[in-house]
Amino acid sequence: MSAGRRPRIGDAPATRLVILAVVFAFAALMIVAPLAVIFAEAFKAGLGVYLSNLTAPDTRHAIWLTVATALLAVPINTAFGIAAAWAIAKFEFRGKGLLIALVELPFSISPIVAGVAYLFVYGAQGWFGPWLQEHGIKVMFAYPAIVLASLFVTAPFVAREILPLMQAQGSEEEEAALSLGASGWRTLWSVTLPNIKWALLYGVVLTNARVMGEFGAVSVVSGNIRGVTNTLPLQIELLYQDYNSAGAFAAATVLAGIALLTIVAKLIVERFEPGRARGGAG
Repeated sequence: MSAGRRPRIGDAPATRLVILAVVFAFAALMIVAPLAVIFAEAFKAGLGVYLSNLTAPDTRHAIWLTVATALLAVPINTAFGIAAAWAIAKFEFRGKGLLIALVELPFSISPIVAGVAYLFVYGAQGWFGPWLQEHGIKVMFAYPAIVLASLFVTAPFVAREILPLMQAQGSEEEEAALSLGASGWRTLWSVTLPNIKWALLYGVVLTNARVMGEFGAVSVVSGNIRGVTNTLPLQIELLYQDYNSAGAFAAATVLAGIALLTIVAKLIVERFEPGRARGGAG
């Protein structure tokens, strides 16, 4: 330690060792152990039982519905995130602070509250409910409601990842491209998106993981109809309530596997994104 510098917490080898031991012990008990239990219980009765539980009709439908929701919600929120981040980072306009607040709003609202709000908007007694019923359009307790709830809870993820990078990069390159005759779309595809590709990919990965794991908002708007509107998280709860723990753990391994793949993808993105590796924005 250099003379005159005040000691920091953790400078002493013993203190550092204790802090690391506490952190690793906490992570093992609170994170690693539950994940290990999921896979251990899922395969406890053998691979055959695991596969039969995983391929049960209701669980198969729940997996398909979850994937179908992600295939629609993720691209929509990716496009929204790019547009919102572009508007905030590249333009000056009245109401910018309000737009930023709206983009961040889903982080502050409970998913349960969001689901109830959708009921009051699109439900039978909601603002648009009577009109939807008259025209034979079913939103609540159907696939559209699941997509809407998933869109709400994941709306900020892409924008939040790419916005700091867009702000740090400025608009000089886009202005140069426009001055050379490039159209707005050409500038977006050839200049802006290549500059933010790793942050964008990171946001997409997080959005996908959240869509597939969302429980609160979807449980309110889906109706929990077995084999019809149950996504995978809802199916896991239903199996557990039916005392089918083997089936519940088998289905849970899918979500746990997605979580682990998300971590791997996150590490890969951080490895290839220079700004993030240096502790930059995002």
